Amino acid sequence: MRIILISIFLLFAFAAHCQEHTEVPQAKFITKFHFTIYTGGVIIVKAHLPGVSDSLSFILDTGGAGVSLDSATCSEFNIVTHKTDTLINGIGGKQKAHFVFDKSLLLPGIEIKNLNFHVLDYSILSSTYGEKIDGIMGYSIFSRYIVKINYDKLEIELYSNGKFNYPPGGTMLHPIFTSLPIQPLEIRDARKINKYFYMDTGAGLCFLMSNRFVTDSGVLLKKRKPLITQAEGIAGMLQMKLTIIREVKIGKYKFKRVPTYIYEDNFNVTGYPFSGGLVGNEILRRFNVIFNYGQKEIHLKPNSHYNDPFDYSYTGLGIYAFDNRIVVEDIIKDSPAERAGFKVGDEIISVATDFSGNLQAYKILMQNAGKNVRMLIKRKNELMMLTLQPVTIR
Repeated sequence: MRIILISIFLLFAFAAHCQEHTEVPQAKFITKFHFTIYTGGVIIVKAHLPGVSDSLSFILDTGGAGVSLDSATCSEFNIVTHKTDTLINGIGGKQKAHFVFDKSLLLPGIEIKNLNFHVLDYSILSSTYGEKIDGIMGYSIFSRYIVKINYDKLEIELYSNGKFNYPPGGTMLHPIFTSLPIQPLEIRDARKINKYFYMDTGAGLCFLMSNRFVTDSGVLLKKRKPLITQAEGIAGMLQMKLTIIREVKIGKYKFKRVPTYIYEDNFNVTGYPFSGGLVGNEILRRFNVIFNYGQKEIHLKPNSHYNDPFDYSYTGLGIYAFDNRIVVEDIIKDSPAERAGFKVGDEIISVATDFSGNLQAYKILMQNAGKNVRMLIKRKNELMMLTLQPVTIR
């Protein structure tokens, strides 16, 4: 099991957003459109920019502090960028951002005007998914609209800000909102702890805790044996630890034996000691979710994916897409991948009987703890078969 994406851009502006005490209008339906899901539950939305004929792929990300574009996309379509001294913080480090100012984003049925896009290099994200990632839609979208995400229908609805008629059932959360929603959770392992965690739809994982929080709280059972794994963030690749936590409770919903990443947060993007980490979309996709930033509300209702099993497999094998090829880029020492004989630079031709060259399909086939996975590779123009045996995290 590997992190597919952590794209959280934290702007720690905890100043309250003052609101006048006026009557709140009723929210009105604006538009709806379909989305696709990538590995880890990450949402991909198709959108257009004025003057650009091609549709672009954006990650819908509550962990994103604004709205952004990939630098390669800007170069391809001759979009003028402006250099700034603004630093974007993310898991993986900091990057100085260029901007595209005062531009619209076109979604089906709506033009979102007067957006300032920060511009970053998302090549690692495109390689991670095997599909071009052109940008991220974050706070700039969630702050303007009520966003209703239906994972059963793979459909998003946008409403104007205001009072919302929530569907019956489910539960209402009342997080703290800065530019990101921050929800109190109850977690259990060696002990029970209540702590704030970010809710991040752009993170293709279940749960993440900062190493400082884990150390100071003593939350993990001593019997846990975290494994080293590779992650991808806005500033490149980094290593984390992967284990299990006995229980995570969100509102009235409890999840048992949750795969959990432990992150050495050198830039404190998780905001410790205020926050302990984040909840990713591998948990959030199990609900149909309504984000109402204006009223500081999030509504969760379990959907057909609520009881989907978690992925407990671990390979230590990092594969990425480059120039229509799936290539091994990293191998964790003493991992199943190293024991199977993989080497950096190996090209993956097939996994099991799948010769599709589809990176996400290959990753799913490798989620098979305790089973042998036969993989055909090419190394220095020679074909060979390797047998990978993923192990179970604990």
